[in-house]
Amino acid sequence: MPHLKNIDETQIVELVQRRDSAAMRELYDRHIRYLTAVGGRYVDDDTLRDVLQESFVRIFTSISSFEYRGAGSLRAWMTRIVVNVALDHLRGAIATLPIESLTLPIEEEPDVGQIPIEVIHRMIRELPPGYRAVFNLYVFEQRSHREIASLLGIGESSSASQLHRAKAILARKINEYKTNNRLTYE
Repeated sequence: MPHLKNIDETQIVELVQRRDSAAMRELYDRHIRYLTAVGGRYVDDDTLRDVLQESFVRIFTSISSFEYRGAGSLRAWMTRIVVNVALDHLRGAIATLPIESLTLPIEEEPDVGQIPIEVIHRMIRELPPGYRAVFNLYVFEQRSHREIASLLGIGESSSASQLHRAKAILARKINEYKTNNRLTYE
């Protein structure tokens, strides 16, 4: 139905609540790229497809509980679902994450201004699953260590430690990238 391209999200939600398959497809098409990026911050490519599939099942089955609160509220609601599904997939990996004996000091946060955003995203995705989850929850979702600990079933000190290690690994990767690509440190 081409007319769906021109209707607003409240109308899409109403149609999805009535199980209109064209509206479901439109909702999916409007948000899949963004939600793929969100899910990709937490899980690897092999798991991402499963996370997105499960997320859209939850979105479509629980859309009746969605409460419109203004522009962007639908995307925020769907983002929470994707993050929660991704975290469900990560909980086992985080609980079994080995604690490195290596101390990773962070002198200062490196300047990332000259590094393409795609490279930064790749570096984040290369972090071990637990570190990546904590980093994303802290940096992108702006969660406290108490909230992260509760979400992931770990201690607050583990959350803080994993964030510290994630930042140290990223700092090392950024500095290596700059050196390998002869970027200046200005």
